Amino acid sequence: MQPRSVTVFQGESAPAFMAPAPENNLPQMRDPEEDLLCIAKTFSYLRESGWYWGSITASEAKQHLQKMPEGTFLVRDSTHPSYLFTLSVKTNRGPTNVRIEYADSKFRLDSNCLSKPRILAFPDVVSLIQHYVMSCTVENKNEAPYPPPSPLSPVQKEMVAAAVHLKLIRPLSRKDSVPSLQHLCRLQINKSTGEGDQLPLPRRMGYYLKQYPFQL
Repeated sequence: MQPRSVTVFQGESAPAFMAPAPENNLPQMRDPEEDLLCIAKTFSYLRESGWYWGSITASEAKQHLQKMPEGTFLVRDSTHPSYLFTLSVKTNRGPTNVRIEYADSKFRLDSNCLSKPRILAFPDVVSLIQHYVMSCTVENKNEAPYPPPSPLSPVQKEMVAAAVHLKLIRPLSRKDSVPSLQHLCRLQINKSTGEGDQLPLPRRMGYYLKQYPFQL
């Protein structure tokens, strides 16, 4: 998997990037209720997931991920006042943290200002995480032997050495949040079909599926 252009940090002291507002455009008024509903839905999904760790610190996340395989991840509350959530993941260089940015009712991985327009945005955090997990799964399946690469220039070698390969493979569930048999069955149904609402199920079971329409 190619390195992602995201802002990686070990603590949470780095200031958020603020793009200057265009002088000619008046700020658009947003309905605060829309943001509240979006954030509330995300919290609901995260609590159902089992791999949302709440208000643990960066050092605690590092301790939990330190001995895990590369690609193991969790989501926690951000300690930075400008962000709601942080993705903590075990990379090829050890546990790393990537903030999750929220703007205009969308969530995306925090990135530098140059790559920000290319970073995908999602309506909730679980959709964001699932997208990158599925991307890694597809890339791993499509891996094939390649001819030996051409020699790299000194600048290219330096860039490769500095890159952090961000892979999301498996979530780390909380030890005090063992998934129920119902939830495991729900995940299996979601993996088997993308149209759970079309299944001939009792209304109560259909509602249970809608509460968490994800595969991880």
